[in-house]
Amino acid sequence: MRRHFRWDKKYLYWGVTAFLVIAAAILFLMTLLNLPWVRATLSGIGKILSPFIWGFVITYLIAPLMKLLERRVFGPLSARLFRKSKTKDGRKLARALSVTFSVLILVAILVGIIYMMLPSLIDSIRTIIQNWDLYYQTVTGYIAQFQVKHPDVYEVVGQTLNKITGDINSWGESLLPKAVEYLTSFLEGTWGVLLGVYNLIIGIIVSIYVLFDLEKFTAAARRWIYSVFSVENAERVREAIAFTDRTFMGFITGKLLDSAIIGLICYIVCAILRIPYALLVSAIVGITNVIPFFGPFIGAVPSAFIILMADPGKCLIFIIFVIVLQQIDGNVIGPKILGSSIGITGFWVLFSIVVGTGLFGFGGMLLGVPVFVVIYTFLNYRVKSRLVKNDLPWEVEQYQDLDHIDPVTREPVKKPQEEKKENDKEKPEETQS
Repeated sequence: MRRHFRWDKKYLYWGVTAFLVIAAAILFLMTLLNLPWVRATLSGIGKILSPFIWGFVITYLIAPLMKLLERRVFGPLSARLFRKSKTKDGRKLARALSVTFSVLILVAILVGIIYMMLPSLIDSIRTIIQNWDLYYQTVTGYIAQFQVKHPDVYEVVGQTLNKITGDINSWGESLLPKAVEYLTSFLEGTWGVLLGVYNLIIGIIVSIYVLFDLEKFTAAARRWIYSVFSVENAERVREAIAFTDRTFMGFITGKLLDSAIIGLICYIVCAILRIPYALLVSAIVGITNVIPFFGPFIGAVPSAFIILMADPGKCLIFIIFVIVLQQIDGNVIGPKILGSSIGITGFWVLFSIVVGTGLFGFGGMLLGVPVFVVIYTFLNYRVKSRLVKNDLPWEVEQYQDLDHIDPVTREPVKKPQEEKKENDKEKPEETQS
């Protein structure tokens, strides 16, 4: 007797699942085997899309300003002009004026900074090049005076200085044979600058298009989220995106304001102390201060070297000042400006910067902290949810001096006081030993 196969959706489900798992495993294996090719492909795609990436970044930075101008200035103005009209002309005019003025303010800030700083920076660099021999004699004279007091240390310093001088002389002798190489590097650098300017201009144009239809882009993104996830999960995704936006915007704006204040303080103090090239070193310190934790030290190294060439005595004063300024920034100015936008300890700040730099280079160094804050907050939320679901205490303080958790009452049981006292007594002894 012939049997008929009974169709069951369960078999189809498991078949599709098995196929997807196998396909994902094969794709993952191919990705590992062709990692350089994948990396090169992603890099090429990134270069092609870089103007749009710039555009979205510019949009993200000036969208709050555009909304503020539209809500406080041009919105009420257009409402008065089109009071009797029921068309959308008033809102279109308000949006157009808000976008235009936001972009103009951004361009004006960039041009103003370049106009104020570039001439002085060029003069400082030209002066350093012209007076290089004088600076060299100043440094060698300072080392000669140092030799009288510390002859042993001078021997090491002299060897290092002779090596540097020899490297400079050999570099000058081999300059002509390497002229083609240097010219190629210069042309590549020039092309990179021109490409950056091109990406910036196209990015501004892209941002204008996005800002004009910001609500439509936002609505399309929300529709996609609700089409992929359930309503409950979509709400969680929406809340996560809102938290990420607050974290990044608070960190970026706060860090830029903090760096501007540090650069201004550095310039005022350097001008009062008559430190050479005050504007140049202040610009370096202010720009590198955007990098969390390591920024002031990264900026202090080239600045101290520049000052050392002109006045070795002022170099020591500058180093002491930068250390004091970094402490003031890290303990007073930074926390006041950034507020709760970081929300993690110094250990995790250092961890996020090191890991971000290792994975993504300079971009990871800049944005490693806010990215880690988002990941840390999400993991902390998941841990809290799991503990609450299992009727366990979720506060960190509840797990201090914990001996065990009662399996019946689910309450934490602390260590006995005698054991705790013994542990406290052992700590000073371990410290002394």
